[in-house]
This record gives sequence, structure tokens and C-alpha cells, in this order.
Amino acid sequence: MKAFLDDQFLLNSQTAEKLYHEYAKDLPIIDYHCHLSPKEIYENKTFQNITEVWLYGDHYKWRAMRANGIPETHVTGHASDKEKFEAWAKTVPMTIGNPLYHWTHLELRRYFGVEELLNEDNADIIWQKVNAKLQGEGFGARDFIVKSNVETVVTTDDPVDSLDYHQKLREEEFSVQVLPGFRPDQALNITNKSFVDYVHQLAEVSEISIQTYQDFLRALHKRIDFFHERGCLIADHAINEMTYEETTEEEVEVIFDKRLSGQSLTAVEQNKFKSHTLIILGKAYCERDWVMQLHINALRNNNTKMFDRLGPDTGYDAMNDEDIAKPLCRLLDQLEKEHALTKTILYSLNPRDNVVISTLAGSFQDGETPGKIQHGTAWWFNDTKQGMTEQMMALSSIGLISRFIGMLTDSRSFLSYTRHEYFRRLLCDMIGEWVEKGEAPNDLSLLGGMVKGISYENAKQYFQFNRATKFKHKRKVT
Repeated sequence: MKAFLDDQFLLNSQTAEKLYHEYAKDLPIIDYHCHLSPKEIYENKTFQNITEVWLYGDHYKWRAMRANGIPETHVTGHASDKEKFEAWAKTVPMTIGNPLYHWTHLELRRYFGVEELLNEDNADIIWQKVNAKLQGEGFGARDFIVKSNVETVVTTDDPVDSLDYHQKLREEEFSVQVLPGFRPDQALNITNKSFVDYVHQLAEVSEISIQTYQDFLRALHKRIDFFHERGCLIADHAINEMTYEETTEEEVEVIFDKRLSGQSLTAVEQNKFKSHTLIILGKAYCERDWVMQLHINALRNNNTKMFDRLGPDTGYDAMNDEDIAKPLCRLLDQLEKEHALTKTILYSLNPRDNVVISTLAGSFQDGETPGKIQHGTAWWFNDTKQGMTEQMMALSSIGLISRFIGMLTDSRSFLSYTRHEYFRRLLCDMIGEWVEKGEAPNDLSLLGGMVKGISYENAKQYFQFNRATKFKHKRKVT
């Protein structure tokens, strides 16, 4: 029987052990999509206690606590930080089988040297031990990033963001590259109640009076240039329902005017606006050689009562099950027809779509850029042992897993980098199993190079973040 969380954790063969320890373990991390705060990175935010660094904003843990019968007062409410930590400690033993059990103890061990298994009985001891370390030197936000061997961080930023803290980080020459990511969801979500207010914000920051759809596009292009000049090389879109409607510029002009004047839109009109605007943005990304990410099939804010009480991103989301194949194919095909399909990463929150995405990616590879269209890593509810393995198996069965750009955190927590370790161990175990079964050659040089590529080197080549200091793009849009 293996010990829990020993050096061979998740590694079930000698080949897997060698691949992990000799090829994957010590590689740097490129976290090309996360929700960390640039302000907190710049300020090297320190934390008063383990609850602040661990439970504030972590809806993974919040969901588990609610499922364990913990009242909201001890999840997001007015209970003290110690009471919230004790509630989480009570919940942890119940999470066996969920990656939260592994992540919790990996984080305690890797960052704080705590090897005890957290539970209700030892919560006070661990509370004191971790908090004592947090009060010392070397436990700020930047410190956690550096200790995790992170090379590049890409945050998630709205087009109206000033990017002031990104600029300050660049000027200060922090050893880790922190770059903005362009996330224009509010600009595409024309049905949002706040859409008109958002247009006013966009007009203000771009210094363009937005009266027409063309003004709106000019403002977005100006913000894209602004982001590009500050090192941005990635755009990201949350697409809860993948739709695509053919339309014309003239039609979208009318739709935009209707929305600004307060008129309601049909579902078809909404989809025409989103489809056309996404195509325009896709062209802008391609002209600047950005990478476009599409995060598809999330069903958000499902509990109306709790949304009204707590707002979004508080643990009340789920997988969507909308069909994505045809509309996603039409979007990619239209961009390809216009010679504007940039490097693209496709994610679906529903694992049912794994094979769809892998086959679609294969339909739009260009024969020039290795892995140009990526089947994105297992995301959100799928970054589990089963979810990661299923995504990698689908990709390896249909595409080239050797060109896969690997893991990201998609997290708001500075302790989430242990998930890269989790991913790398699972990757090495999967390949090691192929060797043990005679399905892959016992060639450590070949397989080790593959592991290094997936863990780090492919992403480094794919994104080419060294370009972020050059502020160049192929052609300026007028």
C-alpha cells in the first residue's frame, strides 16, 4: 500500500516516476489564464490568516462547505475568519474522492510545510502554525508566485481596465512576467441590463463618442491597441451558449441602435450582434498575432435567490449542455475564409464535447503552426483526475497530444499552482501506463521530451511571450 501524498503520488509505474521526477517536476510554470489580481501582485499582498489566503473568493471550497451543511454565515457571511477555517477543516475529510482533498494537502505541504491531514480536531493547531508563517517574511502574493517557479502569469482584464498595475509591474521589473489578458465579455453581452452603461464606460476610456456600431468597434480597436502596447498577447471569451448567425454590417448597425435606444432584441438579433462582433474581434487578434481563447458551455448564476444575495462567481454555476459543433465550426470557418483565424484554444465545460473539440481542431490546423488550434485543458469542474485524463485521452486519440500546451490554473488563489504539479503527475502516469502496456516504447528520451513539451515548452513556443516587450503587430486597424 502506498503512502498518501508521498513522492510517488499518482505515479503508478517506474516509468511514470522517472518521467515526472526527471523531466516534469522542476520545469517553470506558464499560467496563461488566471484570475489573480494585478494589484495584489504589485503590492505583494500579505495575508492576516489562512482563511484570507485560502477561502476568500474560492467557490470550489464554498460549494463543498454548503454541501456539507455549513451555513452561509460560515462560508461567505459574518462569521469570523477562524470560524470559517474551522468550518472548512470540518468539511475537508468529507472531500475524499474530490480533488479538493488532494489540493488542500498539497498546498499545506508545499507552501507551509504542514504534513498533518486537516480535520476538525487539529484545526486549531494548523491555524496557529500556518498563521505564524504568514506573519513572517516570504509569504506575500509575489512570494507564492516565485516559490511556485512561475515564469509568466496572464490575468483576465476587461477592455475598460486602466492596466495601471500591469504597467507598474513592468516598470518595476518583477522577476515574473505578468501580462494582461483581453476579456471583452461585457462588450458582447448585449442583453445585459448594464450594456448601455458599459458602452458609456468604453466611450470614456477610449475617448471616442459612441453613437453608432462603427464607433463601438473603433473604441474596441483602440482598447485592443492599448492592451497590446502593454504586453497583451491573449484574448479570452466566456461563451456560455455557442451560437452563430450570418448577418451583415448594416443589420448589426440597426441592432446596436435598437439596444442603445432601449428597445428589446430577439434571440436571433442578439446572436447576430455577438457573431459579427466576435468575427471583427477575431480579425483584430489575428492582425496582432494574439491567441484567442473560447471558454464554452458554462451555465452561470443558476440559483436566483443566492445570486440576488451574493452576486456572480460565488459557487452557483454548473455545466451547460448546449450543442456546440455546428456554430463553433461556422465561426472558425468564417474566420478561416477571411484569412483571419489566429491561434485559438477551445475549451468546453462539458466533457461530452471533448471529441467534438478535438475533431474540430483537426479541421482547422494550417500545416504551418504546430498545434495552431488547441483542445484546451480540462477546465473548472473538469480539472479533476478523471476530467484531466479524459481530456488528454480524447486529444491523444484524435490529435497530437505531443503538441498540447498543457495546464493553467484559472484561479483567484495564489496557492493554486500545485494544480500544475497535479496535472504533470497525471500526465506522466498516463504515459507511463502506455509503456507498461506496451502501447508506447520504453524510450525515456522520446517520452521525456514529450512530457517537457506538454508541461512547459509547447506553451512557451506557442505564446512567444518574449514578444510582449516589442509592442508590434502586423497591421494597425484604422
